[in-house]
Amino acid sequence: MTGGSTTGDDGSKTKGTGVHESRQPWPLWEVFVRSSRGLSHVHAGSLHAPDADMAVRNARDLYTRRNEGVSLWVVPSSAIISSDPDAKGQYFESAQGKDYRHATYYTKSEGVKHL
Repeated sequence: MTGGSTTGDDGSKTKGTGVHESRQPWPLWEVFVRSSRGLSHVHAGSLHAPDADMAVRNARDLYTRRNEGVSLWVVPSSAIISSDPDAKGQYFESAQGKDYRHATYYTKSEGVKHL
């Protein structure tokens, strides 16, 4: 999902002479919101902003309008490294003979929350 600027400005710069410079699109930012009931930040969407401060402001206006968030993270999309979806088979394949790595063998101790 792509958000966009809530200011209505697309980031282009104009000189005082009325001559338009080349338009550079604002960088794309990924927005993560921690809800009041949640323990972790969850990806809420994306938006364009010229810098990190404006990205946080726009994210607050766009993704927490109903006071559902208590914390925001914004991350430049260019800083995110992802795996190749076409290589998911070999990349996410579990190691053979290492079933002990799965949490199904362990029992939850008393007093442990959020496990």
